[in-house]
Amino acid sequence: MRWVRTLLNARSGPPRFIWLSIAGALLAAGCATPRIKPVDTHAYWSGRMAIQVLKDPPESLSASFELQGSAQKGEMVLLSPIGTTLARLEWTPEGARLVQGTHQLESSSLQKLGAHLTGTELPITALFEWLAGKAAEAPGWQVDLSAHAQGRIAAERRLPAPGALLRIALDR
Repeated sequence: MRWVRTLLNARSGPPRFIWLSIAGALLAAGCATPRIKPVDTHAYWSGRMAIQVLKDPPESLSASFELQGSAQKGEMVLLSPIGTTLARLEWTPEGARLVQGTHQLESSSLQKLGAHLTGTELPITALFEWLAGKAAEAPGWQVDLSAHAQGRIAAERRLPAPGALLRIALDR
């Protein structure tokens, strides 16, 4: 912090506000949340998702997301409304890892980690098809892709209990 005091006390050179602007930009960059850098734009999606598990009482998860890859290999980051990372989920054919803050959980199954994160099992393979605008079967799930052109996907699971609702709004 000595360098900040030096900048504030500077009498010669550029005006203080320029130094303060530079210092502010450096501090803001240090607080930025790392995001996924899309490698292939055809396999990258971002937007908002809401999941409601129809239990008593109902459980809900709502977050912005960035998703890259496929059902076999990929990465998803869930973000808060202010852009901080809530969770990062990474998977390969060898296994999956969930990172939430300083906590890490590893599993051989992406399905298990997804259920741990959301409170319900999601149809991961079908989800990638739905994001691409393709109807895909998923046991117990009904998908509505009628608003896919507007970036909206809705899906409902009735069986097995408890039911679940999934809503996705893609960024355009």
